[in-house]
Amino acid sequence: MHPYLPGTEEDLKIMLERIGVSSVDDLYKAVPADVKLQDELKLEAAKSEVEIRRILGALANKNKSIDELTCFLGAGAYDHYIPSTVKHIVGRSEFYTAYTPYQPEIAQGTLQSVWEYQSMMCMLTGMDVSNVSMYDGPTAAAEAAILATSAQRRKKVLVSEAVNPETKKVLETYMTSRDLEIEYIPVTEEGRTDAKGLAQMLDKEVAAVLVANPNFYGVVEDFSAITEPVHANKSLLIMQVDPVSLGLLKTPGEIGADIVCGEGQSLGQNLNYGGPVLGFLNVTNKLLRKAPGRIIGRSVDVEGTPAYVLTLQAREQHIRREKATSNICSDQTLNSVAAAVYMATMGPEGMKEVAVQSTQKAHYLAKKLEATGKFKLKYSGPFFKEFLMETDLDIDGMNQELLKKNILGPMNMDVFGMPGACLFAVTENRSKEEMDALVAALEVI
Repeated sequence: MHPYLPGTEEDLKIMLERIGVSSVDDLYKAVPADVKLQDELKLEAAKSEVEIRRILGALANKNKSIDELTCFLGAGAYDHYIPSTVKHIVGRSEFYTAYTPYQPEIAQGTLQSVWEYQSMMCMLTGMDVSNVSMYDGPTAAAEAAILATSAQRRKKVLVSEAVNPETKKVLETYMTSRDLEIEYIPVTEEGRTDAKGLAQMLDKEVAAVLVANPNFYGVVEDFSAITEPVHANKSLLIMQVDPVSLGLLKTPGEIGADIVCGEGQSLGQNLNYGGPVLGFLNVTNKLLRKAPGRIIGRSVDVEGTPAYVLTLQAREQHIRREKATSNICSDQTLNSVAAAVYMATMGPEGMKEVAVQSTQKAHYLAKKLEATGKFKLKYSGPFFKEFLMETDLDIDGMNQELLKKNILGPMNMDVFGMPGACLFAVTENRSKEEMDALVAALEVI
């Protein structure tokens, strides 16, 4: 018997006879002998299920989750409260076994749940249309940029330097493969996108301008001097947003955005070691037919009963290949349903409360850290739930010491070319006692 495959010698004999060969080696006659592995694979002997469980359990126990740690790490993925309703509802087999509705007439439950998600995302962002979802926040931003270049028939996108570095990398990968250009807009001393610099960079080749709000440093952007010049240049405004912030800040629709994208992990998604999550993408009615992915609508059947339909899906990728506006062929439906359950559970007041608490607690911790004399806010602009601190401490060493106290410390920004700076994240999950314990630990490091 093979050490890891369950088939017996008798099973193997039957299969070989059925396909008309005498041995497994006969299946590889076309492979030259000098490239074949001559020895057996150096694998351990087969183990029982009990042994395997014990080994994997020991490996898993080396990990520490946010159930055990007090988390002050963000940078794109956050420890927000997840109502128990989310797990119970998306755990139902009707949802977690559902697949992309290629036969929508028999997938009414899936279609309705997605329609509810889209409707709530439009309410949250103030936009006209939402698709089902994208893979994640960075790919949603890339799809938004490509959509803009296609709609405007221009080759260049201006991107704020204050956008998440991971988003920038994904954007560069997507744009380079399509021979499209990216130029980066500098950041002011406030930590905001330089509106004057942006105005000077606008030209007839700029299809869109992408600005994050709040940006990667947690700073809330000022769009009063951005929206008008962008539209005057006949360019599109793309806003990458934290959906939780929209419980407190102006919606992109109110600001005048043409495309809204972002990471939906904050909407009832577990951290999941970085995935799976969902990206969201919302557009104005004018861009409806350029939107990637799937869009669900509500209609009525022949008896006048509400019915849900696959109103639009970007099928052109199947026939136009690299010339298509989008090559997204799937979505994160289950994660979209989780986001819908989260938003329905929280409601407008709950969403506002999460945003307010995250903001107030972030400002409380920032003041406490500055009072230690070891930290200083890098930027003076107003911030949401994250803030960038400068320090003379060895940040990696500091985080190792914090980890000994079961505290997951801030992001060391040295990996993003900002030595001596660290990014703290504070959500509604953090208590005053936890923040005070962090400050006390840092005072003795």
